[in-house]
Amino acid sequence: MSVLGPAKLEVDGAPVHLTPLSTRLLVRLVAADGEPVPVRSLRREVWGLNAELPGQAQRDRNEVQKRVLELRRALDPERTGEGARVITTDQLPTARGSETTYQLVLRPSELDSAEFTELVNGALHAAPATAARAFADALAMLRGRPLAEVAEEPFAAGLIRRLDELRDAAREGLIRAQTDLGRPDLALPVAERMVRERPDDPRAVAGLAALRALLRERHGGELLRHRVPGTGTDVVLVRGDLFDQADANLVVGFTDTFDTATEQDVVISRESVQAQLVERVFGGQRRAFDERLRVGLRAFTPVGTESARDKPRGRRTRYPIGTTVVLPVDGRRIFAVAYSRLGNDLVARADPAELRLGLERLWPTVARYGLFKPVAVPLIGSGLARVVELDRAQLVNLVIGTFAAYCGHDPAVARELRIVIHPDELAAIDLAPVEACLRSLDGAGREGRDGAGREGAARGAG
Repeated sequence: MSVLGPAKLEVDGAPVHLTPLSTRLLVRLVAADGEPVPVRSLRREVWGLNAELPGQAQRDRNEVQKRVLELRRALDPERTGEGARVITTDQLPTARGSETTYQLVLRPSELDSAEFTELVNGALHAAPATAARAFADALAMLRGRPLAEVAEEPFAAGLIRRLDELRDAAREGLIRAQTDLGRPDLALPVAERMVRERPDDPRAVAGLAALRALLRERHGGELLRHRVPGTGTDVVLVRGDLFDQADANLVVGFTDTFDTATEQDVVISRESVQAQLVERVFGGQRRAFDERLRVGLRAFTPVGTESARDKPRGRRTRYPIGTTVVLPVDGRRIFAVAYSRLGNDLVARADPAELRLGLERLWPTVARYGLFKPVAVPLIGSGLARVVELDRAQLVNLVIGTFAAYCGHDPAVARELRIVIHPDELAAIDLAPVEACLRSLDGAGREGRDGAGREGAARGAG
């Protein structure tokens, strides 16, 4: 029987329809919480009868017995007489002799409020993971206000108050358990609902404020987060500095010549991401970095070499777009990827097709060597090697689209794709198209993530 909301009686999973008076009688017995209820109380509280006219008491007892028999037939049709299990009969001694009482006897599995009580009480002493599941299961049982039909009746006040207290304990316990498990985002909707229902409760309001503060601290500069369908990977946009992402592998874009010289800002600017990589990750040791880069490039076949006359400054050996050199550093990886071409006039240029190709060739290398760590990517294509045909939002969507497309082939690319937006660039990005791109991933996932769907998602992101 369900009383965690409007009363509903089921036998073997099939709904049982009772007369309104019998339903009220059953709810009254439930509200007694396992205690026997005298017929006198039932007459007064269920039928609303106080005065006892001659012969009225017997007629009322007969009416009560009739309704009890109806309930017994519904609840336990095999035993409807004195041996009834579900509604038992007893005699309560009184000053004038004795009075008949009726008592509802149900197993916890037969009454949802009893099952709810057991779940909550057990979860209060459980470890966080077990508690979170039990609290969530208990709260899922609630269908409204307990004993809704008699919510304003004095006889129901005690049980309703106890169930309300258990509901609040379950919500607070779920918030605590999810927070202990490092999932405060899952606790937030529960806390918000508590405040909506009890806006004047200072404890609920303070709990919600504390949870929101924890989330702000946890997310830091996080702007957007979205799970790639069919994977365990999140795409996250954060405001910050690429080189502050200490827990992540880093992607750094290079030209096809992999130049690093910054003297007088002629070949490579000292403000470029490549120059910052040498300075902040490799301690300014450019020669040591160049040697590691040179060793890594041995695995790739150049596509050409410029003459000193045509290109008097900088390196002259060119590598294919998408060439990715893996540089291990302190337990993580730097992925140096060529996505633009350095002209002989020392101006870096890239078009959308080249940037797409570079990214498409990057992700397999990340999947193979990235140890499933988060991978942090700057706003590739927005610096000196600007892809002039695309605005910043389109550049972000191109990164997301190519990454999601490769996840269709290999879901274990990285635990998180983190696109890092420098604070100085944030104002120039319209995040609405990025949100739309992230939402479109869900639609692509529902279509089965077949080859055509993956290619369409990648192209649409550009």
